[in-house]
Amino acid sequence: MDRGTLIRRACDAAFVALLAGGLATGGGAALAGLPRFLDAALPGMAAQARPEQGVNVARFALTGFAESRYAPQVLYPVADAGFPDWLTDAVRLARTGPPPTLRGLPVRRPVIAICIDDLGADIAGTDRAKLLPKEVALSFLPYADTTPFLAEAAAKRGHLILAHVPMQALVASDPGPMALRPDMTAAEITRRLDWNLARVPGIAGINNHEGSRFTADSASLTPVMAGLKARGLFFFDSRTGPASRAERVAADMGVMTAGRDIFLDDDQDAASVAAQLDALEREAKRTGAAIAIGHPHDVTLRLLKAWLAKDHGVTLVPLDEAMRLKASRGLTVAAR
Repeated sequence: MDRGTLIRRACDAAFVALLAGGLATGGGAALAGLPRFLDAALPGMAAQARPEQGVNVARFALTGFAESRYAPQVLYPVADAGFPDWLTDAVRLARTGPPPTLRGLPVRRPVIAICIDDLGADIAGTDRAKLLPKEVALSFLPYADTTPFLAEAAAKRGHLILAHVPMQALVASDPGPMALRPDMTAAEITRRLDWNLARVPGIAGINNHEGSRFTADSASLTPVMAGLKARGLFFFDSRTGPASRAERVAADMGVMTAGRDIFLDDDQDAASVAAQLDALEREAKRTGAAIAIGHPHDVTLRLLKAWLAKDHGVTLVPLDEAMRLKASRGLTVAAR
């Protein structure tokens, strides 16, 4: 017998002796732990010592310990305790995005927007309109001499600014200098529109001053919408007539648009204006969003300021925000 075999047999005998001593002193506990030890240290041999097969110590002594052919095993598997709550929430947030209350405002109250137009020529009325909450949009007559600096001052106070572009009405009235008329060529309409837009600095869009005749003509509206589209401006339809095509043409040409729901002061009696404010509230609660137009009359500005200071269950938002909301909900409200 060669020297290497003698050494191996000696090592095996020593192991058997140590194992026998462990059994004598530790009893069943040592024997019960043997399969786990063999699984971890000698996976290749551990199958011979599974609990269901029993432990054949003599066989180990005779055959020796074969070299493992497997990767090391975990001696005591760790029980799954789950992620902590903060990590679980973080994983869910990454997969699904923030809950609705974190994506912006929670489910919101009905919204209203208000535009005061015919501004610029009436300096005192314009100054009072500028003192309304900045969410109130202000629309300026382009031909008024004082419009450029008044519109700039209003924009600095945070108001959304519009050009109140004069357009031909059905009745025989003059809407003002550089008005748009359906009997004009597209080039002339474009030239006049450019003049009107240049007179009102910082505008976000336009609405029509009068215009019940012009806004009923799709062909005449086309160069207007083309000019607005090129500048990224919106068209807010004052809805001065029942046959307006402005919203349809604007939408077809990719111009943001919406129409007025309530006129606050066709009748300048205080009771009538108050009733129209109540109608604005009801319309917002019925449809989710409603837009009103008013003018710089003393009764309108006085009652509107007091009304906005109270909570009516609706939220005042900028005009363009209400327009987007109406467009997204597909609201269709008949002109009143």
